[in-house]
Amino acid sequence: MTLPLQGITVVSLEHAIAAPFCTRQLADLGARVIKVERPGAGDFARAYDQRVHGEASHFVWTNRSKESLALDLKDPDALAALRALIAKADVLVQNLAPGAAARMGLGYEALKQAHPRLIVCDISGYGADGPYRDKKAYDLLIQSEAGFLSVTGTAEQPCKSGNSIADIAAGMYAYTNILAALLRRTTTGEGAHLDVSMLESLAEWMGFPMYYAFDGAAPPPRAGAAHASIYPYGPFPAGDGGTVMLGLQNEREWKLFCDLVLRDPALATDARFDSNSRRNADRAALQAIIVAAFAPMTTAQVQARLDEAGIANATMNDMAGLWAHPQLQARQRWRQVGSPAGDIPALLPPGRSDRWEPRMDPIPRVGEHTRALLREAGLDEAAVDALAGPAIAEAVR
Repeated sequence: MTLPLQGITVVSLEHAIAAPFCTRQLADLGARVIKVERPGAGDFARAYDQRVHGEASHFVWTNRSKESLALDLKDPDALAALRALIAKADVLVQNLAPGAAARMGLGYEALKQAHPRLIVCDISGYGADGPYRDKKAYDLLIQSEAGFLSVTGTAEQPCKSGNSIADIAAGMYAYTNILAALLRRTTTGEGAHLDVSMLESLAEWMGFPMYYAFDGAAPPPRAGAAHASIYPYGPFPAGDGGTVMLGLQNEREWKLFCDLVLRDPALATDARFDSNSRRNADRAALQAIIVAAFAPMTTAQVQARLDEAGIANATMNDMAGLWAHPQLQARQRWRQVGSPAGDIPALLPPGRSDRWEPRMDPIPRVGEHTRALLREAGLDEAAVDALAGPAIAEAVR
């Protein structure tokens, strides 16, 4: 089985989420990913929590199938060893503080002459130039700057997303830009410099609310879990205390909803509700009607009627429900991967191919591959011992 990125080597000066999420996906497709970490503590995301048998939830999610190289890059010999590995690499990814990679001589301008086929991907909060270039950027701050908070939450209170959506967006665009650069290199022989910003990534995902507020128009209101401009579209309580998420897209579905779900065909032509704009304007009245209709039914009964009518609906799962989701089980989406704490379950990445299955190798210990990688860089045993350090050497012998 040949994976699409087999034979591609990626060196990553990475921490937290955006860059590790990008490079994990490259590893999923077969790339060799060398993760450079600080000796001892490693990537600071390792210490975010201890939710997975003592390992951090963010870290186990974004770091399988990688080799960990622990180096103190303030040491000139360590930096020289890293340069030797970069010389053999296809891609260099970094999301260090703005300017940090360039100060070490690892920016694209410093590398491109000696390594014309190298693809360098810089991931940052705001990009390599502009007035915000040096401003610190964390996921929540970018959610705020990109306007995400202004349209997410309730009328009374903005809310952040429950996951690191700005980091994920930047990681995805870094990943896809790297794939594009690798494809281009096959015909041109040239490397590339990729400058991916969290702000621009999340701003792209804000396209609908931006255009909704085009030319000074009012933005979509914060509507909790309901849709900001389509109704009924969102959560509704059933009589057994459960919640059903449903969504109507057009007038044909509205008629079916009234006929088969609410069992009130006349409601479809009620002047208050006979178009989406009217239903949206009179949400409170329609919500009361729907809640009253659902009150005698269980969640399962409501969903059965919705399915009969062909109305889109879903269960509002919690994390336990997602872990046990029958569709993920039926499609055999779970695998076991190794970790410093033993085997843990992991989802296959999205997308199923009939030509390969994604790589699902272990999550490394800090510096687990340091000695082997330093030998690969051409260092003798004395130099390997000096750079690896007694603690790391003992941990990985």
